[in-house]
Amino acid sequence: MNPGVPVQMLDRVLFFPVTPFDAAGAVDLDMFTTHLEQGLAAGPGGVFVACGTGEFHALEPVEYEALVRRAVEVTAGAVPVYAGTGGSLPLARQFSQAAQRAGANGLLMLPPYLVAAPPSGMVAYTREVAAAADLPVIVYSRGNAVFDPETAAEVATIPNVMGFKDGRGDLDLLGRIVLAVRGALNGSGKPFQFFNGMPTAEVTVPAYRGIGVTLYSSAVFCFAPDISLAFFKAAATGDDVLIDRFLADFFHPLVELRNKVPGYAVSLVKTAVRLRGLDVGTVRPPLVEPSPEHVVELERIIAAGLALTAAVVAG
Repeated sequence: MNPGVPVQMLDRVLFFPVTPFDAAGAVDLDMFTTHLEQGLAAGPGGVFVACGTGEFHALEPVEYEALVRRAVEVTAGAVPVYAGTGGSLPLARQFSQAAQRAGANGLLMLPPYLVAAPPSGMVAYTREVAAAADLPVIVYSRGNAVFDPETAAEVATIPNVMGFKDGRGDLDLLGRIVLAVRGALNGSGKPFQFFNGMPTAEVTVPAYRGIGVTLYSSAVFCFAPDISLAFFKAAATGDDVLIDRFLADFFHPLVELRNKVPGYAVSLVKTAVRLRGLDVGTVRPPLVEPSPEHVVELERIIAAGLALTAAVVAG
């Protein structure tokens, strides 16, 4: 990577905004602006646009570039802006280059489409995607993007790969990956960060913190930043009693609802944003909207989380 390109280390809660669509199904940049402004006012450590929660899979390059450019404009340098990239290799190159044109600070490399590949193939894919733009890259290991300790260490030495995000949840494997990467980079002075990328990551925060992975993405921040930040504070200060209350009253019920239908990890979040007052539209197929009874259950879960947060703030 060009040594003149600064690498901004990430901290605090990471904001993964949804992608709003209007009544005709087109990207709604004005509503996206409002969504970003509300999230930024709560104080995230970074914005990750057009990633999993932002329906990267459903966007074409022109829409994608417009979203990234708007995010860069709205944040105005207040926090780093990372953009999703991935899919087929030619498209991944296009997305990476579009993100650089739009002014993004870095990329989150999502899995390639559908096909399963050995870890060595993922190394080759990562090299190609990372070479497409002069931006820091965080590698996202989930689904069909599988790395073992040896290949994770290999991709960590690619000059502009600056992070590894785990969405597989195999803590034994991740612990070995963390050690392998640290060993490979020992003495290099290269900045490198690890992230918990599990859906509704808060549920696994205590376990990930146990192996030294403290950063995580929060979909809840999209619709209830006060809940997200209160939990983050409890985790950062080691308040296990409060962590357990948030898990029992809010996060575990949300995960139970999320697990009822494939794709709810995205569509429930988008529905929750609408329930909190922003008309961000519906998800694009093949994702589906939550059923009416599940929307009612989601409302109840959000109310419980907000009530707990208010009680915590009130002392």
